[in-house]
Amino acid sequence: MTILVTGGAGYIGSHSVLTLQKAGYEVIILDNLVYGHQDLVETALGTKLIVGDTCDRALLQQIFSDYQIDAVMHFAAYAYVGESVTNPAKYYHNNLVGTFTLLEAMLEANINNFVFSSTCATYGVPESVPIKEEQPQNPINPYGATKLMVERILQDFSHAYDFRSVCLRYFNAAGADPDGNLGEDHNPETHLIPLVLQTALGQRESISIFGTDYDTPDGSCVRDYIHVLDIAQAHILALKYLLNNGKTDVFNLGNGSGFSVKEVIDAARKITGKEIKAVGCDRRAGDPPALVGSGAKAQKILGWQPEYSNLEDLITHAWQWHQKRHSVNQ
Repeated sequence: MTILVTGGAGYIGSHSVLTLQKAGYEVIILDNLVYGHQDLVETALGTKLIVGDTCDRALLQQIFSDYQIDAVMHFAAYAYVGESVTNPAKYYHNNLVGTFTLLEAMLEANINNFVFSSTCATYGVPESVPIKEEQPQNPINPYGATKLMVERILQDFSHAYDFRSVCLRYFNAAGADPDGNLGEDHNPETHLIPLVLQTALGQRESISIFGTDYDTPDGSCVRDYIHVLDIAQAHILALKYLLNNGKTDVFNLGNGSGFSVKEVIDAARKITGKEIKAVGCDRRAGDPPALVGSGAKAQKILGWQPEYSNLEDLITHAWQWHQKRHSVNQ
């Protein structure tokens, strides 16, 4: 079977491509390379890369004409929350218009299996934790809003057409391929673990802790970190579920427990052997004290079993990658 992976040169997309390849699927990547890495596709994945945009209807029609595509995994979203607030037009165009254009082209080509990379940002500030799929969705930024809009489109498509989808709402993706061939490399970087490791490598003077007075065990925010390969595996399981005539559905990808900012920094100090200077700062607007997801539904229906839920594994794999990537980029 051949799977089109949009955004397959990015962080989660590339790890999902790798997992698909190991499971025996043929993969074609569509990526505009705004945030993706062509060098990693060439060195670590060695699969077909089409440089282009999901907003390009003619290109999508050409791809679906040239290749026998059995399903689409869609990762081609812009995902900087702060930027989505200051430049919402960019996010509504790429995340919403681009996805809708892709869905229209799929309908035209009679391709009806779609795995969507969604997010816990659709919930906004949670009513309770761990968050279950039934909680109200009230996103507090344009990024989360674009993902929720796509989810609603997919529900409507499933009712009106022969079209089935799985939305995977995941929490904080982290870690890297244990073999060190793929990892997290954003520019700018906003995620905690790579920022901590950049500090350990001397690329940053210190790591900021935004809020030290939350109602959590140590006063810092708690987040649910999911290993990127566990997220990738969930996408494979979602694909198999759809190919076995599973109905349109949504699943959280969470471990059901979280780690605080201070716990992450302490673990990184232990693993790297570096001091890692941390500086307490004011809270950021909109940051909930704790974001933890329940993965019970995904475990029950998809058979998802996270393999790397240990914080030390997450940071060790990320550290191996960052050391390698840093030395390559010297």
